[in-house]
Amino acid sequence: MSDNPATAPSGTAPSGTTPSGTVDFGFRSVDRAEKAGLVHAVFDSVAPNYDRMNDLMSLGIHRVWKRILVNDLRPRPRDTLLDLAGGTGDISFGWLKRGGGPVLLTDINNAMLSVGRDRALQRGFADQVSLVVADAEKLPLPDRCVDRVSIAFGLRNCTDKPAVLREARRVLKPGGRFLCLEFSQVTVVALGPLYDAWSFKVLPRIGRIVAKDADSYRYLAESIRTFPNQETLAAMLRQAGLARVAVRNLSGGIAAIHGGWRL
Repeated sequence: MSDNPATAPSGTAPSGTTPSGTVDFGFRSVDRAEKAGLVHAVFDSVAPNYDRMNDLMSLGIHRVWKRILVNDLRPRPRDTLLDLAGGTGDISFGWLKRGGGPVLLTDINNAMLSVGRDRALQRGFADQVSLVVADAEKLPLPDRCVDRVSIAFGLRNCTDKPAVLREARRVLKPGGRFLCLEFSQVTVVALGPLYDAWSFKVLPRIGRIVAKDADSYRYLAESIRTFPNQETLAAMLRQAGLARVAVRNLSGGIAAIHGGWRL
């Protein structure tokens, strides 16, 4: 293994980048140059409890969503996977367990990647996983070098999301597929009030108790609400040059898988 993650209602339209050139950081607008550092601090804080908190935040359902994503990646021994913002390695390890080929596990945050490294060693995947600290917006990789690219719950934390999608297409081989698993916009109206109450009242309290950090988990909840909805993100994939774009809603739209191919 080589080493080189005041409220708005569920239906609120995502913002992304404001006309002034600032970007969202949760419900705050910050200078583009600031966001990466702020996100880095959040994941430095949550890294030790990341998997535990994901179980609490999603009531364990994130594990089901990730299994669906891995299944959709269609792991094969001769195919390579680039796991963007892969942090603790759930998608990478799921891919390998299903018989996929070599994995390049990347994350911009070294604390998160360190957790992934430790888990790879514990699971006996050290020889099949290469770890690289890398910015998904500017990948240190050649064109057309991998068969699959995945990003799970990482795109919403990136400053320049279109750049991430363009980079994903760039490094894919012709016939390769990109898949993004991310929290999305609830499509079942009855879920909206319950989801808002869980996100903005319960999660920060859990974060304060379990991780001693309510603010980071408040940001994580807010970042979901400012993320592009299903239709907007699908359009962004097409604008990045990906073809045959499809969207699969999970759990009433609480999460969604967006996929596209490099043809």
